Amino acid sequence: MTGLRERKKQRTRDALIVAAHELFVTQGYESTTVDQIAEAVDVSQRTFFRYFTNKEEVALFLQNMVERLYYEAVCARPVAEPPLECLRSTLDDVWDDVGVAVEEITPLDLHLKMCQVIEVTPPLLAAHLRHSLLMEEKLVQEVARRTGVDADRDPRPRVLVAAFTGVMRTAARQWSMRDDTSLETAREVTRDYIAQLGPALASDWGRRH
Repeated sequence: MTGLRERKKQRTRDALIVAAHELFVTQGYESTTVDQIAEAVDVSQRTFFRYFTNKEEVALFLQNMVERLYYEAVCARPVAEPPLECLRSTLDDVWDDVGVAVEEITPLDLHLKMCQVIEVTPPLLAAHLRHSLLMEEKLVQEVARRTGVDADRDPRPRVLVAAFTGVMRTAARQWSMRDDTSLETAREVTRDYIAQLGPALASDWGRRH
């Protein structure tokens, strides 16, 4: 059971995340200072830096958490499951659980708005992509482990993960540009794009000659 001190630290961390994301959404990432975030929670700047290295870390905390939860769920899937089906099924299975995990820290609508902020803020998007590349390499190694191949000799794990995560990023960008930014819309857009991965790689697109 989590002790009282740990629960208090977690509440402070979560309050900093919520305050930071509210400020990023309302006034922009680059216009927000660490002092403003700390003041919103009524703590010192020093306290902020006990929990986060900088603004970037607090801005991307939930995104990184979601990616970690997805990776852990992939690792828990049956080994005999085909790689693409594993990645796709994991997404369906963890979607609701990820939503619950996010809501334990911040309102879901605030998280979804923060996702949009990340997409339109170049420094945040670049940082997010850097972290995602590290997570993709972990997925590559997991796919290689599950299929019994060497990812340094067999390109298929990297090709599969690159294609899958590329489609995921494209779906996220398309969703972020819509007026309806609900979680259900995000889920529908993601499902639609993932469903098109196979057909898009097929040789026959049904062109009329």
